[in-house]
Amino acid sequence: MTFSQPTPGLATAATPAIRMAGEADLAPFFAYLDDHLRDNGRGGTPLFQPLPPGESRMPPGLRLAFIRGLQVPVGEPGWRRLWLALGPTGNIVGHIDLRSRPEQAARHRTMLGMGVHRLYRRRGLGRQLLDTGVAWARFEPGLDWIDLEVLADNRPAVELYLHAGFRMIARIEDMLRVDGAGCDLCYMSLKLA
Repeated sequence: MTFSQPTPGLATAATPAIRMAGEADLAPFFAYLDDHLRDNGRGGTPLFQPLPPGESRMPPGLRLAFIRGLQVPVGEPGWRRLWLALGPTGNIVGHIDLRSRPEQAARHRTMLGMGVHRLYRRRGLGRQLLDTGVAWARFEPGLDWIDLEVLADNRPAVELYLHAGFRMIARIEDMLRVDGAGCDLCYMSLKLA
């Protein structure tokens, strides 16, 4: 099964195509992600990053992690894989990434991150991206779990993950402070086998 081609059945005018990203995709991805992060906590969008609204930008260290991580073999420290959802004109309208955990003894687990452009939310794209990442991980030797962290107030994301089979492992009250307000953080996991 290959995951570098668009997911079958997703390339319609109303539904974006999803494909694995390569190095050439990183510059447009970084522009998309920087724009996406501007929505954090603004205009009725819940906080999806523990950053104050208006200060949400892609940190330089994250750029470097993507650049380096796409070249690292899965199972090695620092690996990362990225899928992009492309709109009708080829513009990026969503993403999902899986990456190594920082702990050496956790090579059998992967961390998940994802986002959907404001104009494509609540249309099923998040679930399609999630299905793509999970399907790839199921066929990747040595990966047994997908883990993620999500702010508890981001109910659409929490519900998406629960419906996809992720279990709530913990909810830590007041784990983070954003603009002086306490934010609960949820840890969720999905067993792949």
